[in-house]
Amino acid sequence: MLLLRAVTGRRLPPLPLPRRPCSRSPTGSPAAGGRRGAAPVLAALLGLGAALAYGERRRRVAQAAQAPPPPRFPLYTREDVGRHRTPGDRVWVTHGTEVFDVTDFVELHPGGADKLLLAAGGALEPFWALYGVHNQPHVLELLREYKVGELDPQEAPPAPADIRDPFAGDPPRHPGLRVNSQKPFNAEPPAELLAERFLTPNELFFTRNHLPVPAVDPETYRLRVEGPGGVSLSLSLSELRSRFPKHEVTATLQCAGNRRAEMSRVRPVKGLPWDIGAIGTARWGGARLRDVLLHAGFPAEREGEWHVCFEGLDVDAGGAPYGASIPYARALSAGADVLLAYEMNGRELPRDHGFPVRVVVPGVVGARSVKWLRRVAVSAAESPSHWQQNDYKGFSPCVDWDTVDYTTAPAIQELPVQSAITQPRPGAAVPAGELTVKGYAWSGGGREVVRVDVSLDGGRSWRVARLTGERPVPGRAWAWRLWELRAPVAAGTELEIVCKAVDGSYNVQPDGVAAIWNLRGVLSNAWHRVRVTVTR
Repeated sequence: MLLLRAVTGRRLPPLPLPRRPCSRSPTGSPAAGGRRGAAPVLAALLGLGAALAYGERRRRVAQAAQAPPPPRFPLYTREDVGRHRTPGDRVWVTHGTEVFDVTDFVELHPGGADKLLLAAGGALEPFWALYGVHNQPHVLELLREYKVGELDPQEAPPAPADIRDPFAGDPPRHPGLRVNSQKPFNAEPPAELLAERFLTPNELFFTRNHLPVPAVDPETYRLRVEGPGGVSLSLSLSELRSRFPKHEVTATLQCAGNRRAEMSRVRPVKGLPWDIGAIGTARWGGARLRDVLLHAGFPAEREGEWHVCFEGLDVDAGGAPYGASIPYARALSAGADVLLAYEMNGRELPRDHGFPVRVVVPGVVGARSVKWLRRVAVSAAESPSHWQQNDYKGFSPCVDWDTVDYTTAPAIQELPVQSAITQPRPGAAVPAGELTVKGYAWSGGGREVVRVDVSLDGGRSWRVARLTGERPVPGRAWAWRLWELRAPVAAGTELEIVCKAVDGSYNVQPDGVAAIWNLRGVLSNAWHRVRVTVTR
């Protein structure tokens, strides 16, 4: 009966089997004669199963013959495709051997129309190699809705150099990192290691790359500083080191998407699935941005709205660099400690973290601390970069991808108060007795974390954790506070451990994710929850 169900896909009534006595061997087991008697029945069943399977196959073949044939698409040459580069001429692209007319999708492209138009009239592969998020089944499924043809098979394939891997020169990474994407590389350390030491080791510091890591020759490197009125300055790495006093700042950097995975559990969001590890603390060394700008001739104060824009040496396939900006007042503030850093924890900057020079903007979202810095520009407008204008902004939970308007929201600068539990890990089995809970807490804008509350019962009752480390200078609390709580726990119980931090302005984390959900999954700072079981 199981065989029949397998071949037909439905349950059949049991077949009546002939009842015949089963002779026994002297040991009480069925005799060989009984087994021989069952053989014809088994053969009949196998024959019937084969017949049913054959009949099912014929039925499926007949259905396939009646289905309409797949559409036959016209053939085009690459020269034909190359004539369609603008919306007026229609925008065509190729992927593999298929041709697509994506004109109607240009304005809907999440990365911006300009990024999609870079591939107009040619192949998508060189550009998709830069953005690994495209290599997913649902993206290809969406693309095929715009298919209009096939490439002529008589044409030779493009030269291998046209689709070479732009990430081939990326540096080696620590094998302990938890990788969220390979190309571009984005990874975080294991959560349980985050609170083990105050300074995060360079090798385990979270990596947030938007593009391939550039290979920079420190001997030929130049940093350009520009502004209105013809103000300009060009510095080599040795000049940056020798002309300006070295300043050191211990500061925490956090990605805007830290803890995004928790938002994804409420509703899907677009972005890397960061856990709690897109944050780290280092001792940064370099020249103050303020000193460099004053040396270049910029005033300490300016009337009106001004900005300092940064450009990196990491560029996309069209040559556009990663860029961001901060307000002029922060850049020139003596108390803001903004650095043009060339050291990280007493060592040369690693390649993944901006060698040879990066910006470090303490108290501000990591997206503004531009790596591989090539240009600093004073401007009356914010950076025109995609990542300043059309990303890293927060929206209401009611805003979706059909209604979002990035011009209506300010770019994220200072981040809200944050904390997370690094020990124990979710789902852990912990021994009865004394439980140790550890974690980190931090707030943007230099606001000191003054308290961390911890609950072992989902928020019904609370205890105050012990903060470790020295108290910071008021208004310049750039680094996180690590915290710890020890409490007795009974065997056989399940705990929902919760933490929430309070900063010096009495800002406190919200209790749930749903109310702060947003389509990009940024600014995720709800109470952090970890469920564990206490063993006997």
